Amino acid sequence: MTPRSRTKRKPAPRTANGKLPIDLALQGGGSHGALTWGVLDRLLEEEWLEIAAVSGTSAGAMNAVALAAGLMDGGRAGAQRVLRQFWTRVAEISPFHTLQSSPLGAAFAPAQALMAPWLAPFKQFNAALGSQLSPYQLNPLNLNPLRDVLLETVDFKRVCACHKTQLFIAATQVRTGQLRVFGQHELTADMVMASACLPLLFQAVEIDGEAYWDGGYAGNPSLLPLITDSPADDLLLVQINPLQREAVPKRASDILDRINEVTFNASLLKEMRSIALLKQLIDGEGRSGQRHRQLLFKRVQDLRVHLIDGGESLSPLGAASKTETQWAFLSKLHELGRASASRWLADHGHHLGERSSFDLAGVLEG
Repeated sequence: MTPRSRTKRKPAPRTANGKLPIDLALQGGGSHGALTWGVLDRLLEEEWLEIAAVSGTSAGAMNAVALAAGLMDGGRAGAQRVLRQFWTRVAEISPFHTLQSSPLGAAFAPAQALMAPWLAPFKQFNAALGSQLSPYQLNPLNLNPLRDVLLETVDFKRVCACHKTQLFIAATQVRTGQLRVFGQHELTADMVMASACLPLLFQAVEIDGEAYWDGGYAGNPSLLPLITDSPADDLLLVQINPLQREAVPKRASDILDRINEVTFNASLLKEMRSIALLKQLIDGEGRSGQRHRQLLFKRVQDLRVHLIDGGESLSPLGAASKTETQWAFLSKLHELGRASASRWLADHGHHLGERSSFDLAGVLEG
């Protein structure tokens, strides 16, 4: 969006500094979170927007803490820098990073592509092995290089002290199956790792005597904290798990992929339907524009919902690609994210501060 068109589309300011506050809801999805990185990278260039709060799960949680730490260490440019540092380090722990980043990397790229079909049986064997043996058997030392990457690139003291945005990080309590939302002033690397803990890959993360798994099972991401605790009335969801697929999967791998998508979208869809139902009930009782007896009703009434659908771009890749961490792949997703955000700003940016650009009623009917 050009500065000229941005001026035309700019909604009325809502804060003392003349910026429009928005909330961000960031889904989890493994390395597909690099698309969300691209979305954030692009949104940070829009100086008329202020990110009031972020709710994140799994990869969305990692993007959220990198964003907050960077905002406290250089503002918008600092946030862009820390996000890039995080995803660069993720790529550097890839076993193919050295080859790809060397001068011979380009020459070997066609050979790697030709080898892909031959490597598929080994990937299938690893997947089968993982389904038979738990991470407690396969990884008794509970090694997870991603935790080291998080600690190297994100300053959690800055995250906890961040006054430029609010953070809400979701995890699933193993014992009860309930959602736990960690607030930013208590956040640790372990809490973020709990939000990203896939139980067939990693041992449960223990926090204060409780074991936690990936937050995607209970809230991917959780929307309620944004409604109740943030002053912003515009909520922008960055979707990276496809909601719909037209074709019925027939192969075992495709069936498992779709089961994965349905599972990690279920909690989000339930929450969105609840919000849509509340909106309908409030409107039906004629309470619009009146003083509501409960603050929650007023917040839901005023809520404007928006969606950047990254799932459409990512759906051809399949769930298996969520573990790919090569820099070329992550960079491609980053560019897809930037392009998705640019398209959304051009098509719907003028709706911010005015009305919803996403049809919640359609989710309720679906």
